[in-house]
Amino acid sequence: MRTFSQWVASNGEVVWGWIFLIFGSTSFLAFFYAAILSKLLPRSNHAIISAIQDDSYYCFLVPLTLPILLVAVYFHWLSMKLFKHA
Repeated sequence: MRTFSQWVASNGEVVWGWIFLIFGSTSFLAFFYAAILSKLLPRSNHAIISAIQDDSYYCFLVPLTLPILLVAVYFHWLSMKLFKHA
């Protein structure tokens, strides 16, 4: 049988997991709208949405970030291998 402190700790982990999941999903959807979906929709009269539609920064952000991400993943893998076999 679990104690009260174990129950609170396990529920706290679940709450933090949901918070991270919701934050990550919201961030992804906002970026997806700004980078792709806003360019496909008709022009808007709202100032913020119009500024997002006219922006060209986010369209190039992901393609230019991918090579750097691959280098970072490789160095992470290499450092873990060196640490494991040291």
